[in-house]
Amino acid sequence: METELQRKERERQEDLQRLRGLRPIDDDFMRCLFRDNIPLTQHVLRILTGKEDLNITNVKTQADMKRLVGARSICLDAYGTDDEGKKYDMEIQRSDRGAGKHRARYHSSAMDVDNLDAGQDFNELPDTYTIFITENDIFDKGLSCYDIERMNMATGEIFNDGSYILYINGAYRGDDEIGNLMHDFSCSDPDDMINKELADRTRYFKETEEGVEAVCKVMEDMREEAKKEEHIDTTLNNIKNLMETLKLSVDQAMDALKIPMSERNIFLDRL
Repeated sequence: METELQRKERERQEDLQRLRGLRPIDDDFMRCLFRDNIPLTQHVLRILTGKEDLNITNVKTQADMKRLVGARSICLDAYGTDDEGKKYDMEIQRSDRGAGKHRARYHSSAMDVDNLDAGQDFNELPDTYTIFITENDIFDKGLSCYDIERMNMATGEIFNDGSYILYINGAYRGDDEIGNLMHDFSCSDPDDMINKELADRTRYFKETEEGVEAVCKVMEDMREEAKKEEHIDTTLNNIKNLMETLKLSVDQAMDALKIPMSERNIFLDRL
């Protein structure tokens, strides 16, 4: 039987082995690369948006976007603000399924809700950019970027509501800035990267003691998150089964499962 100490050491060695193969397009490594790193975020967003004078003033990773009770929450991979107050959500989506049109719409709307307080005029909504970096070319047209905007179908004119969705083709390898950047996003070795900013940041997390520890901590946290999600999913199924088979109310089902009052909102939000 494996002891707790042996388990932790085994998991650490597995994390160190996994770290060697991590790339910027892997979401757990992306968290580390962009966390509190305004220069790198600004550099990447300038390339993806084509805004050479873009100045990022703030960036957060894993930003929680839930302000409506009962609404589905989302965590933005990298959430930046520029000096004009415009908002940028940069998402890594390796799975085609995770980059669906409705998900992009939801991310865009979540930023709207997060950026307008009671009493504010609708015209005060900032421009928002939802940017999905996909590992595959999900539109299969060979382009580097698919720029999505609303259009007035009657006039054929762009609607100009300040909401922008960009799909960046991670498989694109053209001889331009996006092609070079997408090449680097798929590299595990910083020596193979073209962008110095991304290479230096990758090297820090792979080759320095402080950087390695930071990545290992993120992987440990994600492992714990996965265990917690598994527990939540199992408990949700148990609640639903009790409600269906014994015709119990949700409160009665949670009473039967002895779920603490402090945890019940977690399950109520998902039912």
